[in-house]
Amino acid sequence: MATQTLRLPHTNVSRLDRHALGRRLVWAGWVALVLAAITSVSVGPTGLTLSSLPQAISAALSGSDSAADAYARLVLLEVRLPRMILGAFVGASLGVAGAMMQGLFRNPLADPGLIGVSSGAALAAVATIALGSSFAGPWVRTLGAWALPVAAFLGGFATTMMLMLIARRHGTTAIATLLLAGIALAAIAGALTGLLAYVTDDRELRDLTLWSMGSLAGASWQKVLGIVPFALLLLLAIPRFIRALNGLLLGEAEAFYLGIEVERAKLWIVTLTAAAVGAAVAVAGTIGFVGIVVPHLVRLIAGPDHRIVLPGSALLGAVLVVVADVVARMIVAPAELPIGIIMAIVGAPAFLHLVIKRGGVMSAP
Repeated sequence: MATQTLRLPHTNVSRLDRHALGRRLVWAGWVALVLAAITSVSVGPTGLTLSSLPQAISAALSGSDSAADAYARLVLLEVRLPRMILGAFVGASLGVAGAMMQGLFRNPLADPGLIGVSSGAALAAVATIALGSSFAGPWVRTLGAWALPVAAFLGGFATTMMLMLIARRHGTTAIATLLLAGIALAAIAGALTGLLAYVTDDRELRDLTLWSMGSLAGASWQKVLGIVPFALLLLLAIPRFIRALNGLLLGEAEAFYLGIEVERAKLWIVTLTAAAVGAAVAVAGTIGFVGIVVPHLVRLIAGPDHRIVLPGSALLGAVLVVVADVVARMIVAPAELPIGIIMAIVGAPAFLHLVIKRGGVMSAP
């Protein structure tokens, strides 16, 4: 009895401390995101630097017609700013999607790629690249620059609908079936992607390879508009799913007895994450490790409470992708590396370290 009496206050204090630390983490995330955004719009081969950034902002606001101001305004508004915003929304979407998948499956190794969403989106995009000059030619010509994003989104969405049909029986969604079916669909999509890569010509193969590595090169306001609606739907849904995800950490039966509509929560979580991830893959290609590493880092600092994990993952994911894009632009300037390579170099060792140190255990709040 004495031992229980001593442990209970200690646990409560620990949770209070972690919650306070988590709130500080969220504020620190906002500060880091602002600093990363300023760095992103100040770095590049086109001459706009940190010292000339105030002049560029002034030119953008005033509409000055001088040659120098027009150039600075063009670089800021049409090159740097859409790229930074695109990276932030892609990172936030992948981070939150990973945190939600891990909470839903109660598996610290889960991410959107595990249930085949990323693979389905990638297959559709690769098919568009490989068949764009033959079978898909009219469709590609009609959609123009939107062909690749639309194809990737539809591929991710179709994969999600197939998963839900396979896993849903008698009004309930079996998580184990969803996970196993996702792995199988991801393998099938990977095989078909490899087949398409095999039959492409050299130019299409190069386009396919560069896209599959993930990159924010070619960012535009059109691509920003392609991801913002889906990313905002996911981010604005965070408060709605905090209680459900915290309850699911205890188990589906326990969550049900807590008054949580488990089936409805599972359906909405899978659908929203699939839409956001499909849009992210559509505009930036395949960027790995964000959905796995970011939620782990947040839990390592602030614990498993999704009141902190979800907003923390959004902020840290955005910061990580924006910073990785800056590194990708600087490391071999004036050329740039695909951002997927940077994320793999940083993310894989970080993930291995977390697995070894924490043992992959995700405890209940």
